[in-house]
Amino acid sequence: MTTGQQHTPSGLDPQDEERLPSIAEQMADQLGGWRGLVESSIPVVVFVIANVVGELRPALIASIAVALLIAAMRLAQRKPVRHALNGLFGIGVGALFALRSGDARDFYLPGILFGIGYGLALLLSAVFRQPLVGWLWSVLVAKGRSEWRDDPKLVRTFSQLTVLWGVVWLAKVGVQAGLYLAHQDTALGVARLALGYPPYALLLLITVWVVRRVTRDGAPVTPLPGA
Repeated sequence: MTTGQQHTPSGLDPQDEERLPSIAEQMADQLGGWRGLVESSIPVVVFVIANVVGELRPALIASIAVALLIAAMRLAQRKPVRHALNGLFGIGVGALFALRSGDARDFYLPGILFGIGYGLALLLSAVFRQPLVGWLWSVLVAKGRSEWRDDPKLVRTFSQLTVLWGVVWLAKVGVQAGLYLAHQDTALGVARLALGYPPYALLLLITVWVVRRVTRDGAPVTPLPGA
C-alpha cells in the first residue's frame, strides 16, 4: 500500500467506490426488481393451484406454458430475460422429475437437492477460507477484482457472511425436505414460495450493507448473527 493513499479492501479506490451502484440498485439487479420477483413466482403459483384443483399433467403443462409466455413477453419487449430463463429452466427440470415419477411432490425435488448442495458448498468454502460470497461479490460487484483476498478483515467478513448464507440456505431447504418426506404437496408449494425470494433478499441486503460498511473508511467488522 502506498503511503498517503487510502487502502480499500474491496480493491476499489475511493472514486470507484463512489461509483458503485447503491444498495437498492444492486438488490434490484440481482432480484430482477419487483417484476422479476413476480414473474419468477407465477409459474410455481400456477402449478400449486392447478395441482390442487386438477391433476398433475395439466398442472405441469400450465406452469410451463406460463413460464414460456413470460419469457416470450420479455423478448418481445426487449427486456432482460435472465430471470425468466432461470425460472423456465427450474420449472422444466421440476416437470421432468414429476412426470417420470408421477408424483406431484417431485416437482420440487430438484430445488431441494440443489439447495442442499449449495448450502453445503457455502459452508465448505468458508472452512477452506475460499468464501463463495466473496467470489460472488468479485464477479457481481467488484468488476472481477479479487483484491479482498489480500485483506484479512475482508476475508473474515466474507467467511462470516458465507456461513450465514449456508446456515439459512440449509434451514429453508430442511423445511421443504421435511414437507416433501411428509407428502405435504400443497404445503410444500407454499413453502417453496415463502422461503424462496424473501430469505434471499434479506441475505443480499445484509451482505451488501456489511461489505460496504467494512470497506468504507476502514470501518470495523460487525459480527453477524449466526456467523
